[in-house]
Amino acid sequence: MLPLATSNLAAISSLATAGGTLVLALATFASVRSANRATRISEQALQEQRQPVFAASRFDDPVQKIMFAEQHWVRAEGGRGVAEYSGDAVYLAISLRNVGAGIGVCQGWFVTPGLLRTMAATTHSDESEFRTQTRDLWIPAGDIGMWQGALRDPENPTFRGVAEAIEAREPISIELLYSDQVGGQRTITRFALLPTGEDSWIASSSRHWFLDRPSPRSEEDIQATAEAYLRRIEAAEQEAQAVEKTGAAP
Repeated sequence: MLPLATSNLAAISSLATAGGTLVLALATFASVRSANRATRISEQALQEQRQPVFAASRFDDPVQKIMFAEQHWVRAEGGRGVAEYSGDAVYLAISLRNVGAGIGVCQGWFVTPGLLRTMAATTHSDESEFRTQTRDLWIPAGDIGMWQGALRDPENPTFRGVAEAIEAREPISIELLYSDQVGGQRTITRFALLPTGEDSWIASSSRHWFLDRPSPRSEEDIQATAEAYLRRIEAAEQEAQAVEKTGAAP
């Protein structure tokens, strides 16, 4: 009987040890999982504290005086931009406000004549097409700043297109690529310069894209909405054409 009892005690002891090890493993797993969750939350909170978001400044914001390399000066009023063609160069500028929580640093820009509507151009231009910003442009959180860019090659198709748009008083689209103060959280914001009056241009922003993490709104949902909108427009045009043909028929 003694060997059997000893065997039972050994088995019970082994089971108890295994059970204790399992409980310890589960507790360790839960602790690590909780720590990872806390780390992710802290990292997300830090990102939000350093996330810049550029928008057009308010109309009551101060006028900003901006100088280009040739010592050419322009004035950007609150909520407005600048589009000037001198014959040798195209000068562009926007009065900006950083509505995000972190310092914003301009990295590059893309310009094209005409208005890039969200429903037709649902995504931003390719990053390889952006021009590198040669001047350091930093905008503090919750404060105003400016962006400036110039085209100086008359043989470049973009130069000619933008110059013609300025002379014809047609809209111009500009996309700005910027980051936080350490180069992370890259963001692209699409702006439009809309002509008003004789020489004034209203600045307006329409879309924001986060390049290093998901954007606040799903790109799939926006794409689906844009496609549905275009289908409705196409159907309405076809219906109008059908009515016109019916009315014109003898």
